[in-house]
Amino acid sequence: MGERMYQVFVYGTLLVGEENHHIVAPYLRKVQPGKVKGWLYDVGAYPALVVSGDGYEVIGEWLTVTEEGLKRMDELEDYEEGGHHNEYERIWIKDSEQDIEGYVYVYPADQAAHLPLIPSGSWRKDRKEKS
Repeated sequence: MGERMYQVFVYGTLLVGEENHHIVAPYLRKVQPGKVKGWLYDVGAYPALVVSGDGYEVIGEWLTVTEEGLKRMDELEDYEEGGHHNEYERIWIKDSEQDIEGYVYVYPADQAAHLPLIPSGSWRKDRKEKS
């Protein structure tokens, strides 16, 4: 029996080539482009996703990772299953265009309301335009 794999949609610092990608890289088995419906907000050093069927296309990548990779991502996102003080929640989501589904880390909508929206839906594109 093989190692258990998880698909996780990422849209910020865990993207290939971004500053926190090294945390997940040793546990990464596959990368595919992806999109989900929601709103992307600028927290400063990283973005925050609020999932919404009324939202626009948020652009990111689906990472297929081992169980250890998922644990490392949970640590980075300060996520604890059943935790009451998580900055992000980990939920199940489907890609808006492909037959892919898996986890995504989302921000509470009430906490994101005061943050600036990233109009392009792409954190990477937004950062390039600002630099």
